[in-house]
Amino acid sequence: MRLLVVEDEIRLARALRRGLAADGFVVDIAVTGPAGLAAARDGSYDALLLDVMLPQMSGYDVVRTLRAEENHVPVLILSAKDGVHDQADGLDLGADDYLVKPVSYVLLLARLRAVLRRPRESRPPILSWGDVQLDPATHEVTMGAEPVALTPREYALLEYLLRHPDRVVTKIELLDHVWDLGDRDSNTVEVYVGYLRRKLGPDLVETVRGAGYRLGSTAAFGG
Repeated sequence: MRLLVVEDEIRLARALRRGLAADGFVVDIAVTGPAGLAAARDGSYDALLLDVMLPQMSGYDVVRTLRAEENHVPVLILSAKDGVHDQADGLDLGADDYLVKPVSYVLLLARLRAVLRRPRESRPPILSWGDVQLDPATHEVTMGAEPVALTPREYALLEYLLRHPDRVVTKIELLDHVWDLGDRDSNTVEVYVGYLRRKLGPDLVETVRGAGYRLGSTAAFGG
């Protein structure tokens, strides 16, 4: 699952990303309110971990704006503001849960999983490229009518490429969004691109020399 951590204390944000990545999540970081709002709007995240006191735009305003736009991505607020009225404000604006810093990582993870178990009000759209389809709601991948078994890392790589279909994606970008901070070997990207090509066809991912990767022509898949 993909998470967005919106937190301006960068050491805390990175610590959260390390811990959550170790528990199987793919985590992106935004450090301002507007950046978090822009990222949340693209619909690629299963949940947001959101600070309240953010530069340029508060976490309260981020939640308020998302809900006004009928964006129902689950939001778990993490804040040093510990007053009961602060917590009530966050929940009344549309947050799904509110935790006060500092918080135990074990409790945070349990509350996050509880939020993720709740039914979503809207189903995320199926991503497709030619005959390849990826369903973010069920994490199922098919080619034609046939299911394709992917590892979690292969799935995350394919999902990122499908969410950015009209541009070249660099190796560094893929390492940042699909791999955790401890694995910075660009050769790893090449290896996993090779795995996808073997499972979904050699023309799925095109190498752009010196730049990165992009999805191949849909004509190769009959699309």
